Amino acid sequence: MPLRIALDARRVADFGIGTYIRNLVRALARVDDRNQYKLITSGLPVPEFAALPGNFEVASFSAVQGQGYQRGLAQIRYGLFLRKLDADLFHIPLNAVPLFMPKPYLVTIHDMSTLLFSNEQGYGNRLRHFYLRRGLIRADRVIAVSKATCRDVEAVLGIPMSRMRVVYNAPDPTFRPLSAPDGAGHRAEIQRVLDRYRIQYPYLLYVGRTNPHKNIPRLVEAFAVLRGEVREHPSYRDLRLLIIGDEISRYPALRQAVIQSRVEDAVRFLGFVPIETLRAFYQGASAFVFPSLYEGFGLPPLEAMACGTPVVCSNVSSLPEVVGDAVEIVNPENVFDIARGMREVLLNRSLRGRLVEQGFQQARRFNWERTAQQVLDAYEEIGSYRIRPR
Repeated sequence: MPLRIALDARRVADFGIGTYIRNLVRALARVDDRNQYKLITSGLPVPEFAALPGNFEVASFSAVQGQGYQRGLAQIRYGLFLRKLDADLFHIPLNAVPLFMPKPYLVTIHDMSTLLFSNEQGYGNRLRHFYLRRGLIRADRVIAVSKATCRDVEAVLGIPMSRMRVVYNAPDPTFRPLSAPDGAGHRAEIQRVLDRYRIQYPYLLYVGRTNPHKNIPRLVEAFAVLRGEVREHPSYRDLRLLIIGDEISRYPALRQAVIQSRVEDAVRFLGFVPIETLRAFYQGASAFVFPSLYEGFGLPPLEAMACGTPVVCSNVSSLPEVVGDAVEIVNPENVFDIARGMREVLLNRSLRGRLVEQGFQQARRFNWERTAQQVLDAYEEIGSYRIRPR
């Protein structure tokens, strides 16, 4: 008998979780024509959902954003809203579980950064810890996007691994070479995109949030070291660093690092860009650099690999699972080692060629159809219970 599945897609426009929701939904549409899906959105149009097959429909839930009392009321309203959907199971693909969540449900956990790196200490953090732990204990299944995240959930929240299943993410299919890597048309198409941003110089690229654990101040300092080392190089004397993600104004320490490193004229913060534009930025980069201190999965290095860009990356938390041996590894806590890794990838042509080839192979190990099938297996496992496990 087909299942009626409600999937919380309210954060479909977000940078990381939104990528997961968009690709999971599209892949489920390709692998499952039997079950019925209700996608819960915030009321705004979602172009990616417009062409879904007939077993997918959208349900809108609009809530006033607020803090404290207002936020609590919104959660109560959301719980009541879910009950009216009359679903057989619910999927919450967020790092949070709403209050009054009807059962059965499963949760996808992407990382533990909100608890491990929270600026909010004391009562607020303990309350977040309590509600997330309670939500995961009540869940019929917890999906973790990596083995490292699975271990973190067990260590931080005490959820036993027997309650969890590891289901990997994958790069968005958009991230692939625009054409044959050496073709003139390929380079011209990339340059047309870059010209809109007045980029006519070699650059290193970082894509992602700029939260403190992303380690961007050290990246900026390492870039300043590298700039000094290649200032006479014929190809890289005008090297720049492009950071795509949050605006610099959100993190004063990052602005201070740029000023103190004296690279204000060589570091550009571009905010968020459309995905097709992002693909061109990946492919136009001399290298992609990702010196993060913590990742639940770490999608941007895989996206860069899928575009044929060599990657410099730290080797912490989930990243070894994701990047394998297809990157130049650096110590994220050592500015000079980050600079060394970037210099090696820029100047060692044989290393660049090896990383590009291994990167393609590594990125192909992950795909959304496999991810969707494993999530679907979890849906059907839960749906087949005659007596729900305690």
